[in-house]
Amino acid sequence: MLVSVRPTQAKLFNGEEFYLENGLQVIVVPNHRVPIIKHMLWYKSGSADEPLGKGGVAHLLEHLMFRGTHKIPDNKFNEIMDDNGAESNAFTSLDMTTYHQSLDISRLEMAMFLEADRMQNLNFSKEAFEAEKNIVFQERKQRVDNNPAAYFGEAMRRGLWQNHPYSRPVTGTDEEILSLTPQDVMDFYKKHYTPNNAVLVLSGDIDVYTAKKLAEKYYGGISKGKKIEKSDTPVIEPSLRQEISMSRPQINSVSVVKTYAAPSFNFMPEYQYALSVLASYMGDGDTSKLYKKLVLRDKKALVVSVSYDGVADSYGTFSISAVPQDGITPDELIVSINNAWAEALAELDEKELSRIKQKLLAGLVYLKDNPKDAAYIVGSMAVVGIPLEEIEKQSDKIKEVRLVDMKKAAALLEKKSPQITGVLLPDGGAE
Repeated sequence: MLVSVRPTQAKLFNGEEFYLENGLQVIVVPNHRVPIIKHMLWYKSGSADEPLGKGGVAHLLEHLMFRGTHKIPDNKFNEIMDDNGAESNAFTSLDMTTYHQSLDISRLEMAMFLEADRMQNLNFSKEAFEAEKNIVFQERKQRVDNNPAAYFGEAMRRGLWQNHPYSRPVTGTDEEILSLTPQDVMDFYKKHYTPNNAVLVLSGDIDVYTAKKLAEKYYGGISKGKKIEKSDTPVIEPSLRQEISMSRPQINSVSVVKTYAAPSFNFMPEYQYALSVLASYMGDGDTSKLYKKLVLRDKKALVVSVSYDGVADSYGTFSISAVPQDGITPDELIVSINNAWAEALAELDEKELSRIKQKLLAGLVYLKDNPKDAAYIVGSMAVVGIPLEEIEKQSDKIKEVRLVDMKKAAALLEKKSPQITGVLLPDGGAE
C-alpha cells in the first residue's frame, strides 16, 4: 500500500494524518471508549465557489448525492444506512460541503464504500433532479423567505460583504435555483468532488493502521482531479461602516446585531486566539461581562451574546447580538452596548483573563471526549487549510493569550475592521 504519512505530535485530539497518492487527506482521531465511529467527508468547496449566476448549485448537489449512483440507485443509500442503524446527513456552507455518518464500528466499511462510490459515480434521473430542485426551492421559501431572522441575516451579509462571495446566500436566490440544470450540477460535481479536494475524518474506535488499510481500499482507487485554483477574493475596505434597519412580519421583539469582518486563521492569524478569548469574556453566557452589565445591572437588554468564527477560507466574523428590554429603543441599546464594551475592556485584568481561559480550556476537553464533536472541530478546521499540528495546539495557543493581545484585537475590530450594525423590528415598528 502506497501512502504518504506525515507524523504529527499528538496534543489536544491525539490525531494522526496521512495522504493517499490521489491526494485525499485522512485524519484519524482515536477514542476507544465505545465501539462507535464518526465518518466525515469534507469537500473544500461550498457556495462561495459557485460560478456567478449559479447560486444554490452546491446545495442542490448535496441533495442529489442521496439520489443514487450507477451501483446504488435511487434512494438505496438512505435505506442501507437505516438498515445498518447509522445516522447519516450532510450540510453545505460558504467554504465547504460535508457528508457524515455516525455508526457502529462494525459498519464502517459499509459507510466508506457508499461514500467513495458517490464521490465518483453520481447518477440521478431527470425526475430526481426536478424533485430535489423543488425541495431546495421550498426549503428556501420556508427557512429564509418566511423566516424573518434568516431574511434579516442575508441582508446583513450583503451589506457587510459587498461584492465578496460571502455575500451570496448559501441556498442561492429563488431565480438562481429555478434556473439550475442537471449539467450545472454535474459540472460542479466533476470539478469539486475529487479526493485531492477533500478531507476524510475518522473519529472514534479506530487506530491509524486500520484507517490506512480501509482508506486505501475504498478511496485509494479514485482518480485524482485537476488542482482547483482558488480565485483571489475581494478585500473589504477596512473603513466600511454600514447600518440597516428592517421591519418584518412575524417579529414580536426588536433585535440589534453588530457584525465585523474579522481576522481568521487564513487572514491575520495572529489575532485568532485573542479574538476567541475576547468573545468568551464579553458575551459567552450569563457570567460574561456584557450580560452582567446590560442584562443584570443596567436592565437595557433581555439577552446579549458575542460570537467569533475564525474558521474560514477568507475573513472570519465577530458578532454582538442583543434584544432590548421593554421601553429601550434600539439606539439606546446600541449606545449601552458600546459603553459596556468599553467598560469591560477597562476592567480586563490578569484574574479575569485566567478565569476565561480556564473556561475555554475546559470546553476543549469536553469536545475531545466526544467523537462527534472532535470530528466536527478537526474537519471544519482542516478543510479550510489549518494544519493538524495547529489544530492540536489550540490549548497551548489559548494559554499564551495575553492582556495586550486581547486589547489589540479589540482595537483592530473597532478601528480597522469592516462592520455593519443592523436592527430588526416588528412589522410596522419604528425606533
